[in-house]
Amino acid sequence: LETGTVLFEIAKPSELDASAGRFVRYQFTPAFLRLRTVGATVEFTVGEKPVSNFRMIERHYFRDRLLKNFDFDFGFCIPSSRNTCEHIYEFPQLSEDLIRLMVENPYETRSDSFYFVDNKLIMHNKADYAYNGGQ
Repeated sequence: LETGTVLFEIAKPSELDASAGRFVRYQFTPAFLRLRTVGATVEFTVGEKPVSNFRMIERHYFRDRLLKNFDFDFGFCIPSSRNTCEHIYEFPQLSEDLIRLMVENPYETRSDSFYFVDNKLIMHNKADYAYNGGQ
């Protein structure tokens, strides 16, 4: 966020498969684990009906340990609109031992993203992460 460096870009596949885009696999360098803040710009469209109380909760884990919980409130979204928002992720400070384990064990770091409208779950995305890129 501080340098304006783009770390990755993801576009939704053009096919109409309803499950497309529900799982993402990321690979970063070990330096990613030492970042303090990362901004993520998200673009989404809304169908014909208004969306009230749109919220995303994202949980990041290494093995069975919760690393960080993020909670983003989009609020109200008007019908037939294209929306862009930026999430600011403030990362927890990780010990050197934990960083080493996360680098040595690719894809054992995972996240779940839960999307809610009016407190009802409407979508669940999963991701996993490797931090051994460039090695």
